[in-house]
Parts: sequence; structure tokens; C-alpha cells
Amino acid sequence: MAIKDAFGLTLSGATQAGFAPYSQAVSQLQCFIGDPVGSVDRAIAENPGFVMAHVFKGYLYGLATEREAMVVARACHEAALPLAATVREQAHVSALGHLASGRWHEASSILEAVAADHPLDAVALQVGHQIDFFTGNALMLRDRIGRALPSWQSGMPGYHAILGMQAFGLEEMGEYIAAEKLGRTAVELEPRDGWAQHAVAHVMEMQSRQRDGIAWMRADPEAWTKESFLKVHNWWHLALFHYDLGETDEVLALYDGPIYGAGSTLALNMVDASAILWRLHLGGVDVGERWAALAANWAPKAGAGNYAFNDAHAMMAFVGAGLDEPARALLQAQGEAMHGSDDNAAFTRDVGNPLTLAIKAFGERNYAETIRLILPIRAIAHRFGGSHAQRDVIDLTLIEAALRAGDGALARVLAAERSAARPDSPLSALFSRRAADLSEN
Repeated sequence: MAIKDAFGLTLSGATQAGFAPYSQAVSQLQCFIGDPVGSVDRAIAENPGFVMAHVFKGYLYGLATEREAMVVARACHEAALPLAATVREQAHVSALGHLASGRWHEASSILEAVAADHPLDAVALQVGHQIDFFTGNALMLRDRIGRALPSWQSGMPGYHAILGMQAFGLEEMGEYIAAEKLGRTAVELEPRDGWAQHAVAHVMEMQSRQRDGIAWMRADPEAWTKESFLKVHNWWHLALFHYDLGETDEVLALYDGPIYGAGSTLALNMVDASAILWRLHLGGVDVGERWAALAANWAPKAGAGNYAFNDAHAMMAFVGAGLDEPARALLQAQGEAMHGSDDNAAFTRDVGNPLTLAIKAFGERNYAETIRLILPIRAIAHRFGGSHAQRDVIDLTLIEAALRAGDGALARVLAAERSAARPDSPLSALFSRRAADLSEN
């Protein structure tokens, strides 16, 4: 008799021995803790014909945004293809194939259909949600989960994760009150849910509630850091609150400690490291040799050309460290990527390449060129992925370029725009003062 999970979904090729570690892997991913790859590997070792175990492993690698990881994702797809599978599972195999080939949008659509038929398919929901994040699709970040939420009830395994994902989707759509409520509920249900923790942090970031954000992140850091592979990103959120307050020493202490003290070579962690150092760089803060160490870890990935969002952050490090060769290699890889057949071709063409060039121009003190490159992409920047909080670095770069270029009119309107969106932000106030001073001179 086929194994069924707690929601009645058939798991072809599984026995109880394989299902247990697979279930553990799913739970680990829902909290972003532990070693879900190790857990699913144990499931595969127990049941080599367990199709969803191969698919789940492929998803883990496919969502890593690393070129080398995509090789593993494709191998997982090949392993899953000949295995016995239900219609639902066959759809997952197809979605993995598209994801592993860089066709993010096609994978998203397939998982959307799976969740419509099976709203309790937690894997379809979470992987789809992550794809929505990596493609910057705020509407689906909210609605993919919102459609399924009526089928979920308190007490179901993983219910906290559904609430946490919905919280993040609501936040990205600007529905901050509802987002914070759901996010806090999710954390109450499962304190180790790093995604829900981060959803509430996003709300406070967007509302410029710096002190609330610091209190939220400092309340129980053990819960969201223990064995968490999302902890660097959550520490980054804490650093953002201190950055907005102008507390540079706190930001650098966090960078040197939990954000990048270990010198991670994972792109997801290096993105956060680049993003915080670039913000400091924009503010004229000397970060010493930190750029050099970070750029050295980005350099081997300069020619990857597989995810434009990463490229822009790698360029920040190369500019900060004054490295011309990897910067050239990155731009060459982007040139090739724009002629590719995967979704990254559009990510790069629409947003990634002009932004990367703008960052390079800023480093060369060509602020007029920085402005020229960034202005047309502001309204479409979501197309290359990330969150509002992450993409805020684009606006910060533009405002600083306008100020340094002496463009008083542009600086003034950009500062006014930011003050309207973030009226309680000390950084917004600083920009307004600087713009006003520029206009008077």
C-alpha cells in the first residue's frame, strides 16, 4: 500500500523508513533550520525510487542561485524522470526540470496549478513561494499562499510556515498590519520559523520602525539563529535598522560577527554582505579591508552569469575592493547571459546589466552615468528578484549619485519621495537636509 502523508497526499516509492527523513527535511525547510539536504539524502538511501525525495533535493539545489548547484538540480531531475509517480508528482518533476534549466516562470506556473488542485501540498506552496521571491513577484508571494490558506487549519503540520509565507506576501504588497499579525502568530506557533521572523522584520523596515525592529530581532535571537541557514539574512535585517539610525559601529560589529565573520562563500550570504557594505560605502564610511575579503570570495563566481541579482551584488564588492578584472569578467558573463534562453536573460537585460553598470559607474565617480542607468529601471526593478528591502539599495545609490552629481532638483524630489514613504526614517531626514543644502548653494 502506498505511503500517504498527513494530508493524504500519496508519496510514490516511499516506505515508512524513507518517509520519516523526508518529512524531517520538509519540516527543516519550513523553518530554514538544520540540514534538509542530509535528511532527504537519507530518504533517498532508504528508498531510491522515492520520486518526491529526488524532486525535493532538486528543489533545494535549484533555489540556491549557484551555478554549481544547478548541476545537482538537473541530476535530481534526471533521477526522478523514470520513477513511478502520481499526476501530482509528475507535475513536480516537470517543475523541477524547468527550475533546473533556469525557467523560473514556467516552474512557478506548474506549481501554481499543483497548489490549486492540492492546496495542502506544502512543498508546492513553499517552493512556489521561493520562486516568487527570486523573481520579484509580489502579487503571487501573497496570492499563492492566500488561495491555499482556507484549506489549512491550526494544528496541521507546518501551519506556522503557511502563515509566515502569507505574512511575507502581504508585506511585499504593502498590507503591513495584516502581515505583522500573521507573522507574529507564526512565530508564536513556531519560534524557530526564520521566514516568519523575517516577515515581521520586513514590515518594520518598510514602516521605518527601527527601534521596534531592533527589539523584535533582539527578543529571542537563539530561536531564529540556532542551526538556521537563514540567520545571516536575519542578522542583516537587524543591521538595516541600525544603519537607518546612523549607528555605524553597530552595523560594522554585526558585519564582523554574525553576518560575515565566518566569510561564507554562499551567494545568498555574500549578497547580504555586499548589500550592507555598499550602504556604508554610499554613506562615506571607510570599511577598511572588508571589501577585499568579500570580493575575493565573489571573484570565482564572476563568470557565473546565472542570476542577475547576484551579479549586481558581486559588482558592489569588486568596486569596493577596486578589482577591475573580475568586474570585466562579470560584465562579459552578463553579455553572454542576455543571449541565453533561460529567464535570467530577461532578468539581466531588463534590470541586472544596467544596474551592474550603474554600480561600476558610481565607483568610477561617474554619477551622471549612474543616474542615467538607474532612472529607467526603478519601476521594473522587481523583475530581477529580491524584496522591497533588498532593492532599496537601488534607490539609495540613485539618491547618493544625485547628491554627489550636484543635481539639486533630482536630489530634492528623490528625498521628498523617500520622506513620504518613510517619514520616520533618520536617513530620509538626512537626505532631505543634504538636498536642501545643495539647492541653496
